[in-house]
Amino acid sequence: MGFFDFLKGAEYRNKEEDVKTEETNAEESVEQIVHEVADEIEEETNEPVSDEVVSEVVENVTQIENEINDDVTEHVNNPEAFEEEESEEIEEETSEEATEEEQPEEANEEEVEEAETEETVEETENEEEETEESDTEENGVVEDEQPEEEHKLGFFARLKLGLEKTKKNIFGGIESVLGGFTKIDDDLFDELEEALIMADLGVDTTLKVIENLKKRVKKEHAEDPALITGMLQDEIAEILVEGAEEEFKIVPPTVILVIGVNGVGKTTTIGKLAANYKAEGKSVMLAAADTFRAAAIDQLKIWGERSGVDVICHEENSDPAAVVFDAVNAAKNRKTDVLICDTAGRLHNKKNLMDELKKIARVIGREYPEANTEVFLVLDATTGQNALQQAKLFNEVADITGLILTKLDGTAKGGIVIAIKNELNIPVRYIGVGEGIADLQEFNPSEFAKALFEK
Repeated sequence: MGFFDFLKGAEYRNKEEDVKTEETNAEESVEQIVHEVADEIEEETNEPVSDEVVSEVVENVTQIENEINDDVTEHVNNPEAFEEEESEEIEEETSEEATEEEQPEEANEEEVEEAETEETVEETENEEEETEESDTEENGVVEDEQPEEEHKLGFFARLKLGLEKTKKNIFGGIESVLGGFTKIDDDLFDELEEALIMADLGVDTTLKVIENLKKRVKKEHAEDPALITGMLQDEIAEILVEGAEEEFKIVPPTVILVIGVNGVGKTTTIGKLAANYKAEGKSVMLAAADTFRAAAIDQLKIWGERSGVDVICHEENSDPAAVVFDAVNAAKNRKTDVLICDTAGRLHNKKNLMDELKKIARVIGREYPEANTEVFLVLDATTGQNALQQAKLFNEVADITGLILTKLDGTAKGGIVIAIKNELNIPVRYIGVGEGIADLQEFNPSEFAKALFEK
């Protein structure tokens, strides 16, 4: 007997034969519906649904319906007991609300903050990313409160501090080599070559630098090993500056696709970019198009709240292109300056990644042709040569317009910036040299080279 039959009157409850007939029909109806759904699944996935699965679903649904019918029967036959039960539930809810209202407001705020922190910790993909997210807001406020002149002065100081480990690795190795020679010869260049490779400049980049150094030494008739340091700084700066714009600026309207493997700090970087663009006076919107990674949507929502920007999202496992479609149209209608899209970064299947990115690109081109489009690849600098390999793989499937290197402050492998620029000729747009929002800095090639070599 169905739920609605009980609502029609007692005559249905008094006719046993009708009840049995209704129950049989209900079971047949459930089985019919389940079979129809199974047929649709088989048609969409081209995979058969076993009879055991169908039977189990029918049994479970029938059991649930019987339990509902039993509850309805009991409430109809014994309304007084039902009213007493409902009253008790209302009293319990009222009591709980009163208890919550009695607690101090400060305690509630602390619980909310504590819950947000726990949620953030669960959602982040590694411990370094967790630290970035928990400290960003506080550090960002401190930086924003500084006067403009102090902020500019502090920019290079923060860059030097963030590159301290890399500087020791590169400059320390070079000083050690040069200190052991009284003249410039082949042995010096051999040891210098080894030092640069160990500093993660990579073999190809190191050979290019050494070759250029030899030519310059010969041309200038240099003999003092101390001169090598300045020459090396010039060579590295030239590699980084070659082909780069004098100043990179985001021109509204712009749509930025952010890609990168899980764990590199992709979502954290998006949050910092949003805060930085907003601080520049631009209107910003985020799109949670990484619908396949667990908690990625909630993680981006947290950053949206911190930065005070809207986040366009769908349910988990939905079509990323559909999310971008809605976000692009929302950004266009609201005349938003910058739309930043968080996309999935899966390298285990390059074809799927390529197809997904192409689909997203088609959506943007069709729906928002007047917008400028940037594709930023986020790399973890602490992974050294692995970051270079990731850049090569992503460059095969996506038209990357810029790189963002995170966690430079936590690694001695910052030389990878030079290797990536030399081998792939993809401009580095931003570097992360700290945990605060202000520590995600626009990349300045000359200042980077200067920070590596200045004592």
